[in-house]
Amino acid sequence: MTTTTSRALPLTAGLLTGTVALYMTLVAVGNITDFGTNQAFVQHVLAMDTTFKDEDLMWRAITSEGLQNAAYVAIIVWETVTALVLIAGTWYWLRGHARARNVSTYGLLMVMLLFGAGFIGIGGEWFAMWQSEDWNGLDAATRAFLMSGVVLLVVQLAGDRTGRAT
Repeated sequence: MTTTTSRALPLTAGLLTGTVALYMTLVAVGNITDFGTNQAFVQHVLAMDTTFKDEDLMWRAITSEGLQNAAYVAIIVWETVTALVLIAGTWYWLRGHARARNVSTYGLLMVMLLFGAGFIGIGGEWFAMWQSEDWNGLDAATRAFLMSGVVLLVVQLAGDRTGRAT
């Protein structure tokens, strides 16, 4: 690996990790400061009240407002912790710290779990979010999942802080 490449790849990993950190920070801050907007989203998805209302699926619906709000708060906590982990990962990349790759990997995995398992898997399939014209977040979840996956690949290619793949 050339010297330019060995410096450029960790810088790229750091800047891309920072991009996802910014995104997750804005998502978390938005959900905290405008609690009601996405609270309604989570409530409708869990209640399955805008789906086709297929009798074979409706038993999955969660209509308890307390459980819906607990799920939403859990999502916000996950987003906030994810943002903090990614901010730390970015800082480690920019400081040339040996923890950069691992911390970034954990943060990016947290994004992929939230949007992949949480929104695409559980919301999209279990709660049939794909059936809703009004409360369907699958496109946004797919974008976040794919973006974090691409950044995760760059982070893995960047190797440790010196650019050596391990």
